[in-house]
Amino acid sequence: MRWGDARVKNGTILRKSCLAAAVLALILGPGAAQAAQGQAAPPPADRPVPVTLRPAIDRPSTVFEGWGTALAWFAHVTGGWPEAERTRLADLFYGPQGLGWTIARYNIGGGNAADTPPYMKVGRAVPGFWRQPAGVTGKDWWRADDPAMWDWGQDANQRWWLDAITARVKQPIFEAFSNSPPWFMTVSGRVSGAEKGTDDNLRPGQEAAFATYLVRVTDELQRRHHLTFRTLSPVNEPNTNYWFAANTQEGAHWSPARQAQMIDATAAALKAKRLSTVIAAPDETASHLFVQDWAAYPPATRAAIGQLNVHSYGTVHQTAVRDIARASGIKMWMSENDTPLSGDPEDLTGMATPLAFAEHVVGDLKRLEPAAWVFWQAVEDLSTRKGEKGSNWGIVKADLMGAADQPHAIHVTGKYWAMAQFSRYIRPGDRLVPVDDMDTVGALSPDGRRLVLVHVNPGLSPRPLSVAVPGRWQRRMIVTDAVHKSVDIAGDIAPPQSVVTLILTR
Repeated sequence: MRWGDARVKNGTILRKSCLAAAVLALILGPGAAQAAQGQAAPPPADRPVPVTLRPAIDRPSTVFEGWGTALAWFAHVTGGWPEAERTRLADLFYGPQGLGWTIARYNIGGGNAADTPPYMKVGRAVPGFWRQPAGVTGKDWWRADDPAMWDWGQDANQRWWLDAITARVKQPIFEAFSNSPPWFMTVSGRVSGAEKGTDDNLRPGQEAAFATYLVRVTDELQRRHHLTFRTLSPVNEPNTNYWFAANTQEGAHWSPARQAQMIDATAAALKAKRLSTVIAAPDETASHLFVQDWAAYPPATRAAIGQLNVHSYGTVHQTAVRDIARASGIKMWMSENDTPLSGDPEDLTGMATPLAFAEHVVGDLKRLEPAAWVFWQAVEDLSTRKGEKGSNWGIVKADLMGAADQPHAIHVTGKYWAMAQFSRYIRPGDRLVPVDDMDTVGALSPDGRRLVLVHVNPGLSPRPLSVAVPGRWQRRMIVTDAVHKSVDIAGDIAPPQSVVTLILTR
């Protein structure tokens, strides 16, 4: 049966007349029925704009590994919350009735000196695993082979999340990543960067020491938490001017030449420790900077990388990164993003930022064709403090500044439900498929019997959706908009300002 002849919903054929009536109702708006009953009619809606989706199911591309988040700051805070609250958060993100995420990026903290006055924002001072002996001064005292200089009791809150994820996900994928070396390996003595954001902050000659630190932490946490870090990322957003000493989070600038040295040193440390963990790099903030970094790496450095990581805070040259992955034969992740709509005040239920976010995800999957899409911080602090309008970072909001042992209200935002439209239905093992519509991304199950299409309708017109695929398919539609939060809706019309997931099965 051709899609032009009928629509199929959960195995039931919808006649042409029913479809026509539904479209006519959308054209006339609810006012027609209300007028007949003597009720006041609302302003008419914009006319429908039909859209035909043409997924190329004969040309599947990347095998998708899943969705997830960096743990870092929010885990460093919420891992110490009351059991009921942190358990609810873990279920929201990694539980089978939540988002169904399967990936987590664990942040290996650098850690400032104990006598450094606090200046980091909430959650951002992730502790390191080193211990400074009493009476030592300067920066040259640390010895990796001295057990007394390691402190494995650090970072208990973020580590709680490692165990919580392992308990919820059958085959979790863990990545370890670093934002900065420990303070005593830096030029400035601060883990937030050099004095100037364009200067490298790792002290010359400290590459091997820092690599040893990262690899030893990776190995120890694997052993203590009975898990495997598949990848280790030694640098983060390296070729930028973000990271300077007065900043309020960990970060370090790395020129492409220093990046290469650090990648080489990490490869040598992993080999010496005989770990199966491979290097992920360069975790650059934007694709055009990724291309600059990659172009400067020597062949040996490129060969040492087991996974390519790129963030999507900038979307210029995304297909160039895709081509680098294809040409090199190296798996590629979109390993960090959270882009709320600029200037949109904090809104826990509105659709402005969720629509912008969903549109960004669609663009990343279409242009990068990554094997994974990883969120930045799943939980963000409530931001309307001191009269500020706030912003919409995060997909859950909470008071991260509140006392750990006190109750915390957990606010699930519209962005959470927008993410659910993707992560609940595009699952590990599915293959991304090209779709000719710019607002739609597709994925096909390994057996080819389930096709998922996520469509973003940011406008004011409803969009009747038809799908041009051969054969007989049953159809299901899930909708998130101002009224619905990832719920099944009958029909095939994407409401205005909505994110719609179509699931076709045969």
